[in-house]
Amino acid sequence: MGSSIERHTMKLMYALWGETTALHDRALHHELARAGATALQVNVSDADVAAAQTRIGTYPEPVTAIVSVHCDDHTAITPLLAAAAAGLEGWIVDERTPLPPPPTPNGQRCAALANIALLRIPDGMTRADWLRYWHGTHTTIAIETQATFGYVQNTVLAPITGGPAVDGLVEELFPMAAMTDPHAFWGSAGDETELRSRLTRMLHSIAAFGADRNLDLIPTSRYTYDLN
Repeated sequence: MGSSIERHTMKLMYALWGETTALHDRALHHELARAGATALQVNVSDADVAAAQTRIGTYPEPVTAIVSVHCDDHTAITPLLAAAAAGLEGWIVDERTPLPPPPTPNGQRCAALANIALLRIPDGMTRADWLRYWHGTHTTIAIETQATFGYVQNTVLAPITGGPAVDGLVEELFPMAAMTDPHAFWGSAGDETELRSRLTRMLHSIAAFGADRNLDLIPTSRYTYDLN
């Protein structure tokens, strides 16, 4: 979540399929608040990010939204979001913010390409080693090689629903130009040599902990809502 949202007892993240309009509705927000939610982040794959050139999916249908909720208990939250979507999978996560996203006004779109990646631990790698590399070595490389101005790591603690395993979710904010301009994505300022250097360093790092395969990458627009 962005720095404008307090850390609460539990953070939930959900992948949703289908129409996303209802996720912005005040009626749903009021129901979530009554169910104990205190803050809501809605990331939707909408027209504002339709030009994004990189999309990767492992599910039969593309994920259309990622919703994050802060609350004390997911029991009442999950049915509300399930009713607002054609399909849903959810996880309880532990959030780390190596590069806190900038605050945005309540309900307004963040001026960014907000990429969210769903990561899985590769065969042959222990969870401890995977987390050590992702949280340690890779964090610095990801921030140094890309033009991100927000970087959030969410480690899955437990699934809420069924479905294929997901072990982590990454939230990254890029300039909007990064949708189509590699230099804007990698922060290489038009320098082709620097672009290749950054790309090579990043590709080696993601391969080191299996983030180059069995991956979902969803370009989104990011909205935050205060439900207090």
